[in-house]
Amino acid sequence: MSSIRFDEVCALQGAPLIGAILSISALTITNTLEVAILVAGNFCLVSHVFLFNDWSGIGGDLNDPRRAPRTFAAKGLSRSEVGYLTLSLLALGLLLLRVVGATPFCIGLAIAGLSALYSAPGLHLKGTPLFNSGLHLAGGMLHFLLGYAAFSAIDARGLLVGCFFGLVFSAGHFTHEARDHDGDTLNGIRTNAVAFGRTQSFIAGLVLFTATYALLVALAASGLVPGVLTVAALLYPLHLVASLRALRAGLTFESLVGLQRCYRALYAIIGIVMVVATLTSLSRS
Repeated sequence: MSSIRFDEVCALQGAPLIGAILSISALTITNTLEVAILVAGNFCLVSHVFLFNDWSGIGGDLNDPRRAPRTFAAKGLSRSEVGYLTLSLLALGLLLLRVVGATPFCIGLAIAGLSALYSAPGLHLKGTPLFNSGLHLAGGMLHFLLGYAAFSAIDARGLLVGCFFGLVFSAGHFTHEARDHDGDTLNGIRTNAVAFGRTQSFIAGLVLFTATYALLVALAASGLVPGVLTVAALLYPLHLVASLRALRAGLTFESLVGLQRCYRALYAIIGIVMVVATLTSLSRS
């Protein structure tokens, strides 16, 4: 279990949880239990995604001085042990999602399929520029819809709000690739940052992040998410300042790690406000 990146896994519980809360019609004991099962299933599924990526790319990770000390091999674990754990987590995650419903189960299968396209040996579309970001765009939408479909049919509202999460995932992916440019270059992985340049990948991420703030304000103004989220526009200058600071620092690994911490905190605030405002509205109705 020490090979699971729990910090990353926990960060990705927000999208389906928010999706479930936005689509739930009433707070009941049964619904609360279903949300708990959904989160548990997604936790196992996302753990599988990260572990499968680590299992597939262990050769390159061991060749990267920054990653090698954090690999499962450095902890004394064999590739076969991690492989069995990866498959077990996938099976358990899908089983839990099937308890929630047929649609979440199918979406979970789709997310696992995107993971296979991105990481699986022989496919490894992680090294295919633009297409790899397209996988993150689709994955972000599906993660939100995983929760949304637990209590509601997938409709126009679900797809539009899902676009917000897809753009956030894709923007973060561009920034992540800019951060890991040196290691990916060393291992011959043709990410966007390697193919087009670190700065270009960073700017693409910033443009997409800008689009997410604009989309969120539009969603709030149209009533598809709580109206209080129109104030999300006030967080954008903080994101922009942190981005410019990283750019002035030369887009070093350390500066981009700092930027990631900043925008993750900002989006955590947005998520918390979205959840609290929605639950407050449900309790009043």
